Amino acid sequence: MRFILCFFLVLALSLPIAHAGEVREIELIDGSIINGEVLSLSSGVYTIKSNTLGTIKLEEAKIRAIRAKSPNAGAGPTGEVKALQGKMMSDPEIMSLIQSLQNDPEFKKALEDPEIMKAVKAGDVASLTANPKFLKLLDNATVQEIQKKAK
Repeated sequence: MRFILCFFLVLALSLPIAHAGEVREIELIDGSIINGEVLSLSSGVYTIKSNTLGTIKLEEAKIRAIRAKSPNAGAGPTGEVKALQGKMMSDPEIMSLIQSLQNDPEFKKALEDPEIMKAVKAGDVASLTANPKFLKLLDNATVQEIQKKAK
C-alpha cells in the first residue's frame, strides 16, 4: 500500500501542473541545487524560473530530484515511502512512464480532486485506498508497469 502513496506523490511532483507557481528545490545529478519555479516540461526539457539564475532550461536527464521547497511539504511521507519515492524519481524509465500519464484524463481529474490531493499531501494511505476514484487509477496498465519496475 505504501507504493500507492509514493506513486501518487511522485506523479504529483512530476507533472508540470503540480509544479506551476510553487518554488521547488531541483537537485542536479552533479549534486548542485537550484531553487526555482518549474514552468513547464516539454520533450524532456524543464523550463525553470530562478531568482538567481533567471529562466533556464534543464534536460530531464541532468535532474536527480525535484522536491517541494516549503517546510511543511515533507511532513506526510516518511521512511519507506521516502525511500521508494527517491528510487522512483531517480529512475529515468519510471519517471518517463509517470510523465506519460500527464495526458490521461482520469489522472488529470485525480490531480484536481481536493480529497485525493489532501490525502496524498497528508500521507493518508487509508483515505486513498478508500476512495473509489483513486482505486480505479491503480488498474491502469502504465501504473501496473511502474509498480513492477519500482519493486
